Amino acid sequence: MSQQFNKRFYSVGEYYTIIRYAIKTIKYLIRGKKSGDLDKNFISRIMLAVTEVNGCQMCSYYHTSEALKNGISDEEISSLLTGNLSNTPTNESVAIFFAQHYAELKGKPNRSAWNRLITTYGNKKAYAILAATRVIMFGNVSGIALGAFKNRLSGNPVDKSSLGYELAILLSTVVFIPMALIHNLGDFIVKFFKKKVT
Repeated sequence: MSQQFNKRFYSVGEYYTIIRYAIKTIKYLIRGKKSGDLDKNFISRIMLAVTEVNGCQMCSYYHTSEALKNGISDEEISSLLTGNLSNTPTNESVAIFFAQHYAELKGKPNRSAWNRLITTYGNKKAYAILAATRVIMFGNVSGIALGAFKNRLSGNPVDKSSLGYELAILLSTVVFIPMALIHNLGDFIVKFFKKKVT
């Protein structure tokens, strides 16, 4: 008997784009952590908000336990996991709304949402928030496939998933990460030489 979960499934092509963008912007997340622009709780809230939209059980479990370790209350975690931001600190709400919006539109936020993020937090912090959002998107897509595969192995396949889909996502990760690194390096080289020429 198949299980029904509120999961969002992404195509293999969408997954490649998600990996590429996560790798492309992860440096901003690292800088944001080092500079203190994004503390552990802020990152946890972003991760929980995106995970709620995508419905990844594995990520939900992991990020809930991390949030609890970091001192976020049960009440706030429960709220974030139902899409309710009433318990979220006011100074983080624009970022959380953006993260939800980004996930809802499968990584294609509208320009006004991005502009509002920059206006609220400035370029440096906005890019760190974007990077955290993109990293958890990567985690969610792979986590959904892995969770569905584990359920299948235990005799409880997930409705709307298939063995082919699960294996395609999981196996493509090994190929897509180096491809995305090369793709991003190519973009950097092109940009670098364009600057030199102009």
